[in-house]
Amino acid sequence: MNKRSRTGRGLRSNALGTFDTVVMAVAGSAPAYSLAATTAVLTGAVGLAGPAALLYCAIPMLGIVLAFGRLGRIDVNAGAAYSWVARTLHPFLGFMSGWALVVAATIFMVAGSLPAGQMTLALVDPELARDTALATATGAGWFLLMLAVVLGGARLSARAQVIVSGVELAILVVFAVGALLHHGGAAPFDWSWLGFSHFDGLRGFASGTLIAAFYYWGWDVTSNLSEETRDSRRTAGLAALVGLAVVFLLFVGFTVAVNMTLTPGAIEQHESNVLAVLGETIWPGVGGKLMVLAVVLSTIATLETTLLQVTRSLFAMGRDRTLPAVLGTVHRRWNTPWVAVVVVGAVALGLFVASNALGSVEDIMADALAAIGLQTTFYYGLAGLAAVVAYRGTLTESVGSFVFGGLWPALGALFMFCVFVASLTQLSGTAIAIGLGGLAAGLAPMLWYWRRGSAYYRPAALDAGRAIAVDEVYASAGAGRTEYAGAPLPTDF
Repeated sequence: MNKRSRTGRGLRSNALGTFDTVVMAVAGSAPAYSLAATTAVLTGAVGLAGPAALLYCAIPMLGIVLAFGRLGRIDVNAGAAYSWVARTLHPFLGFMSGWALVVAATIFMVAGSLPAGQMTLALVDPELARDTALATATGAGWFLLMLAVVLGGARLSARAQVIVSGVELAILVVFAVGALLHHGGAAPFDWSWLGFSHFDGLRGFASGTLIAAFYYWGWDVTSNLSEETRDSRRTAGLAALVGLAVVFLLFVGFTVAVNMTLTPGAIEQHESNVLAVLGETIWPGVGGKLMVLAVVLSTIATLETTLLQVTRSLFAMGRDRTLPAVLGTVHRRWNTPWVAVVVVGAVALGLFVASNALGSVEDIMADALAAIGLQTTFYYGLAGLAAVVAYRGTLTESVGSFVFGGLWPALGALFMFCVFVASLTQLSGTAIAIGLGGLAAGLAPMLWYWRRGSAYYRPAALDAGRAIAVDEVYASAGAGRTEYAGAPLPTDF
């Protein structure tokens, strides 16, 4: 019996190991890209408190990571939150969770590809980077290359990711060590940067954590790849934890390095090029180019993980008939959702053309990128709440069950909902319209397929106690039988 028929779901099982999945989690958060794109904004908002904002944002974010890991143990599904929220809270909320990820990922792929093209050209000749058409074409070229890699399957994607992210992380680690050895000219290190004293009151703390939340998005790609991961009930959650730890250290380390090395004036002057300036300061002559290369590689890496997330989400939605069923079609040779890949590619390329043809669209894309926070905090918060509901019957079994299964995910969910509400007061009117409008656009397909009687809207409740009991029976029945060996239980029933 082949792997495909063992799962009965189409995607290639056991394609990814633990190391592959950890690399995916790190790449999903795009350490170099996030630092380059957001450090100046964070510093402008909270000054020297940037490291503290990242630290205090990581604590509730860890609650969401724990929630994803625990939910993934009892429901292995490429849709992740799309499935979990439906089976614990309500199918309408579950669909909107999946839709939020699809909208956020589609916006990011276009918004991320354009600077990838510009930075690639800047490595060759800074003058070329000013050519909008050429930068757009170069960014589209990177996007199409990653689209082809994703179409080739999870195993090919993992191999490409190890190379791209491996070089990126090597560069970042070298410069992190260099920053420790470099005598910064801006400010001496102070432990108070990790405390509350540098925040401008509660409003400053809220602004800092609001911005910091956007650094971490992307680690949850491990859950969308769960159907293609070996021992995914354990691996997906573990990889997300390790990935969050790695990017946390990089984010805090480099933010501290920026505080020590660059003055506020230098940061403001080089707003979109902070990492390059930092690299040039640490290693004159070569450092700037190497850091730009790290950002290019980081952008390419996160384009791939974002494609994996959105195509697996669309695949799950097509399979459940909550979107056109054709999206659930799997390529016979590569076991990838090729129709979803093609659809995402066509939509993104259309937006590429529009962004090049109409100058105003670039401004709209900037607002759309800012609005991603509304969509990500929406589905992160619902997933945190779903974990508490799914494990409600087990929370009193031990202190660990209560803290890690209930209290921490609940606090993470509360934080995400607070960030969602705070974003409504911080973002521009256009960004809010795009963010909420993108979510509202999902109401039409949701209501259409609900009325057509999709079984997704009549889910079996997800209950951890019952799921664990069924899993134990399954494991006993499969003991010693070849057709079950290594095959993950797709759902709890």
